[in-house]
Amino acid sequence: MSEPLEIACLEEFWASHTGNGPPLDEMVGKLLLDTLGLGNQQVFEQLYLVKPDYAGFVQWIIETAGQPDPRLVDRYHAWLYDMPPGEEAKAQLDAVAAMPDVLDAAALAYWDEHGYVVLPDAISADEIDAVKALLWQTIGASPDDPESWYRARTNGIMVPHFQGPALEAARRSPRVHKAFAQLWGSENLWVLIDRMGFNPPERLGHSFSGSDIHWDASLVQPIPFHTQAVLYLSDTAEDQGAFRCVPGFHKRIDDWLASLDGANPREADLSAGVKHVAGRAGDLIIWRQDLPHAASPNRSDKPRLAQYLTYYSPDMVIRPWR
Repeated sequence: MSEPLEIACLEEFWASHTGNGPPLDEMVGKLLLDTLGLGNQQVFEQLYLVKPDYAGFVQWIIETAGQPDPRLVDRYHAWLYDMPPGEEAKAQLDAVAAMPDVLDAAALAYWDEHGYVVLPDAISADEIDAVKALLWQTIGASPDDPESWYRARTNGIMVPHFQGPALEAARRSPRVHKAFAQLWGSENLWVLIDRMGFNPPERLGHSFSGSDIHWDASLVQPIPFHTQAVLYLSDTAEDQGAFRCVPGFHKRIDDWLASLDGANPREADLSAGVKHVAGRAGDLIIWRQDLPHAASPNRSDKPRLAQYLTYYSPDMVIRPWR
């Protein structure tokens, strides 16, 4: 018999998605799932397709993600009930605060100007290799068999796999945490439980299956500060499906939105200002959510391998979608 999950608002979350209770505050639900180590996609598939009762939902959580980190649960409850965290949780955050900066003055100036920054060597080479091995195993393909790349089990360029020790290396990295703490101005951040990515070269019958330049955020103004990030798992050239964005657009997005005269901003052509960001294995590219961005068509002879993750503040503003 598994230990029970002792975490606030879990039953209310289940009830809010099964017709058994009122809606739950969006940030409470967001923090709850990330504290439990669960990805949104897998949770909502479970709730809306499998439709478990509450006991079945709890059992599925434990079987899928195990017991959550007690320090993170403590921080979640501290935020929820507006009280200070316990000693172990506080010590963990204090250790990040005491670390030397990992983004120097030049990197921070680049961030301010361009809206994105690259953190090199986010995790070790061995940790990168472990994530790559998990990715290849998950998609059922081999780096040595290009034909297998086009039979890979993916959702577009996304690989919806959320758990495993290999994925936790970047999520729990003090170096990564420190980078986000510098950008947010706070160590009290949560890591988003996100997916991996696999973007093979285009060929006849297999075109790029990712999105065009877009925002993952609501465009209701003012657009709140938030970050997103992608970790390169292999050296990635500009033509290898690299991350692309429109540098500096965050500085003019408000005026640009005001100039559209009712036109849909999500249908605008922003390709003229796009930059493709090459990088090395272990580079973590972090960008602001108000920066238009996307992966890109892979026109090389090697796939792009990636892990998505970011940190966010529990106090960030969530806008209604526009």
